[in-house]
Amino acid sequence: MKPTRNPAPAQGAEPDWPDDLIEVGYVLDAWGIRGWVRVAPDAAEPAALLAAPVWWLQGPASRGVPPRRCLQRRLARRHGSSVVALLDGVDDRNAAEQLKGWTILVRREDFPPSSGDEFYWVDLIGCEVVDRDGRELGRVIGLLDSGAQSVLRLRRPQADDDAPERLIPFVDAYIADVDLPGRRIVADWQPDYD
Repeated sequence: MKPTRNPAPAQGAEPDWPDDLIEVGYVLDAWGIRGWVRVAPDAAEPAALLAAPVWWLQGPASRGVPPRRCLQRRLARRHGSSVVALLDGVDDRNAAEQLKGWTILVRREDFPPSSGDEFYWVDLIGCEVVDRDGRELGRVIGLLDSGAQSVLRLRRPQADDDAPERLIPFVDAYIADVDLPGRRIVADWQPDYD
């Protein structure tokens, strides 16, 4: 038996939830009769779901079961636009059906490395965005997927919560540099464009 970097806690033990958990999908339903679950990933490329050795599940407390579980992922693979997976402790269809609707989170450290010109959305949130002259355009509060491209959602400098967001397409034509360690994005964008 090989040790894993993030072993699941002993059966019945309440796990300490890591601070770096990221939501990556949710359980749609049971798949087959041997305990497999079918998962709807939050991203078109479910790399984090497929790579993480441990899944942290958040469920509705109203069902009378513990609202959080930490399960070792035994097997997982793509199945069309979803992912099917087998988890330790989920041994039959009834157990798999109990997880329907549960949110799946994984540790950020378990995401596979991205290539040089690709970025995980979660890493861009919180970055300061400036224009080529260093003027602040805002801070990334989220991203949108427009189908054709991703779009940065910025909270403008000194703006209140009701102020309109600034939207900048996250494409090479407008993004000059991304410095994740420095938490800074340089955009070819002017404050008066919007």
